[in-house]
Amino acid sequence: MTPFLDSVLKLAPRVAAFDCDGTLWSGDVGEGFFDWELNQKNVVSDALERSMRARYVDYRAGNVAEDQMCGEMVTMHKGISESVMMRAAAEYFDHAFPGKIFPRMRELIRRLHDAGCEVWAVSSSNEWVIRAAMKHFEIPEDRILAAAAKIEDGIITDRLIRVPSGPGKPRALREVVKKEIDAAFGNARWDTEMLAMAKHAFAVNPNPDLEATALQRGWTIYFPDGTHHR
Repeated sequence: MTPFLDSVLKLAPRVAAFDCDGTLWSGDVGEGFFDWELNQKNVVSDALERSMRARYVDYRAGNVAEDQMCGEMVTMHKGISESVMMRAAAEYFDHAFPGKIFPRMRELIRRLHDAGCEVWAVSSSNEWVIRAAMKHFEIPEDRILAAAAKIEDGIITDRLIRVPSGPGKPRALREVVKKEIDAAFGNARWDTEMLAMAKHAFAVNPNPDLEATALQRGWTIYFPDGTHHR
C-alpha cells in the first residue's frame, strides 16, 4: 500500500466524496464525450452540432460560465431517450478512458468500500458518462451526483436537476447526502468548496491554482503514478 492510501485509510472515513475528471483519471470525460458525440453524427442533429460547437468556443473564450456550459452539455439532449445516451456514454468511456484511470485511486476506493465507507462521486460532467465510468469503481448510481436533467417517460428534458460545479458540489452533498463529509478529493479550483467542507481535504493531481490553495490551507497534496508536480 502506498503512504497516501495508508494515510487516508487510517482516518477511517465514514463518508467520502470524490471529484472525477482529473482526480480519478487523466483528462476530462465530459468534454471528451461532448466532442465524441458531436462527431458521431447519430446522436444530435447537424444544426445542434454547429450551435454547440460555437457555444463551446465562447465558453473557452471565457464568455460562458463553467456551470452554464456544463448544464447545456446536458440539456442539449432534450427529446433523446436516456437509454440511447447511456449506450453512447458506455461506448465512449469503455473505448477512450479505462487506460486513463489512476490505479491507486481505484484501489483507494475499493479499500474504502471494503472498510464500509460511503463513497460518493461528484462531477459537473453529465451523469450518463459518469455512470458508465463509476462501473469501473463499483460506485452505484444512487451515489453519483453529476450534471443531470429531469427524465420524463424515459426522455430527457431541458430542465436541469443540478450541475455540481464550484459551490454546487457542497450544495448537492448537503441536499442529497445530508451527512458530514469526512474526506473529499479533487483536482481543480471547481473543487475548492467541496474540499473546504470536509474534515480532511485531499488535492489529487491538482492544477496549479488548487495546489496553491492546498499549500495555503494545509491540505494533503498527492500526485498519482503517471502524473507529476507541475
